[in-house]
Formats: sequence, C-alpha cells, structure tokens
Amino acid sequence: QVHVVESGGGLVQAGGSLRLSCGASGLTFSVYGMGWFRQAPGKEREFVAGINWHGDSTHYADSVKGRFTISRDNAKNSVWLQMNSLKPDDTAVYICAADQWGSGKNNTNTYDYWGQGTQVTVSS
Repeated sequence: QVHVVESGGGLVQAGGSLRLSCGASGLTFSVYGMGWFRQAPGKEREFVAGINWHGDSTHYADSVKGRFTISRDNAKNSVWLQMNSLKPDDTAVYICAADQWGSGKNNTNTYDYWGQGTQVTVSS
C-alpha cells in the first residue's frame, strides 16, 4: 500500500520561510516524478512545483518562481519544498503527490498518489 505523508507546515509571518517535507513508501520512488500542489479555502487546487524522477528538471508556478525550491533525495524516498519570502497569498493546504509519468509537470491527470496535506498559514 502506498503512503504519501507531508510535514513541516505551520504559522509564519510574511517574509518568513518554511520547509515542507514529503515521504513516500510502498512505491518505487526513484521512477516517480513528485509534485507539490496547494489548495486554499474556496479555491481550486493548484500546482506549485514539481521535480522529475532524476531530480534534474524542475517546474514552478509563476506565482512562486524565485521564492520556492523543490528538491528530492531518492535514497531517502523524500522530496522537500523550501519556501522563502512567504506571502499571505501562500496560505493553503500543501499537498504532495507522485507522478507516474516521472516528469513532475503540471498535469494532475498523471499523479497517482496523493498525501493528505499540511497546513501553511502566512500572517500579514
């Protein structure tokens, strides 16, 4: 059985930083692309960042480029999202997902497995 579990969310002031972690088990992690999505109250889920299976190709939403960095370690079955210069608009539940196509691109149809999410709240 596949498990995807996020951690690291919390409350931070605008301009601050957080580092989200995601661990996956029950799948061959090294062949999956990984992505981070977020969903704010009353809004649709949106793509934030993704990384391919090898870790040498990354993708970001325009709203987070230059502020967020995604990385992975296949030996640890883990992916991270470093979030800097946080803004109140970044407040959302952040969800980690595994992409069967291995690309980590913005295409929710290719993501097989999803975590439950971790809450990030940025105060002004």
